[in-house]
Amino acid sequence: MAFLDVSGLKTNYELSGHGDSVLMFSNSLGTNLSMWEPQQAALESRFRILRYDTRGHGQTSVTPGSYTIEQLGRDVLSLLDSLHINRVDFCGLSMGGVIGMWLGINASNRLRRLVLCNTAPKIGSAEVWNARIATVQKEGMKSVASSVVERWFTPEFRAQHKGKVAWTQQMLENSSAQGYAACCAAIRDVDLREVVSRIKVPTLVIYGGSDPVIPNVEAGFLTGQIAGSASLELNAAHLSNVEQAEAFSNALADFLST
Repeated sequence: MAFLDVSGLKTNYELSGHGDSVLMFSNSLGTNLSMWEPQQAALESRFRILRYDTRGHGQTSVTPGSYTIEQLGRDVLSLLDSLHINRVDFCGLSMGGVIGMWLGINASNRLRRLVLCNTAPKIGSAEVWNARIATVQKEGMKSVASSVVERWFTPEFRAQHKGKVAWTQQMLENSSAQGYAACCAAIRDVDLREVVSRIKVPTLVIYGGSDPVIPNVEAGFLTGQIAGSASLELNAAHLSNVEQAEAFSNALADFLST
């Protein structure tokens, strides 16, 4: 792993693998770049893999104040500029998917293809996010980690893969409460429903058939708004890249190689 300091933001990233094109992964709320380890292992023989910690997450700087999706999107562009990477295939899950939508709308020239996973142009209500922010600011990440993970995986997966569930919960518990709350505000304040149709790059929408966080209807909305996009349902809840790692990685490889 390495760090880049751009405009006062110290960004933790890892660039690995082989190939002519770069596949960039963007993490979900409360996780870090390690959530993409299954895809790195499966795909780095065919692609250069760029993983990074979103502002406020992992080992990237926790800057003060609430964040915006535009700010997080511009962080991506600054990282690419600093690494002298012109275009990438971009894959984001949940919050990372919203960042991907912003990039598709505002910086399509930097994208070759776009993969939006378990995400929506508008996630949740202001009341829900304000309550979450208040809880983590007062009681810390451990107060929400177990309930969040319960929604991230199906009951069957939680029963059969307790080690992976515990690893994910530990990642959440170790996340910065300040950074988490700041990104909650970014998700709370963004609504891309009226502009998501501006995305013109080839797009794949991946969703979990049992995702309680993002209703399945949101995948239909995205494919209905983004011309020429395709969708794939996986037998998973919210973290589909972990719960159905092999199917997820295979779908990525197929889409990006078409």
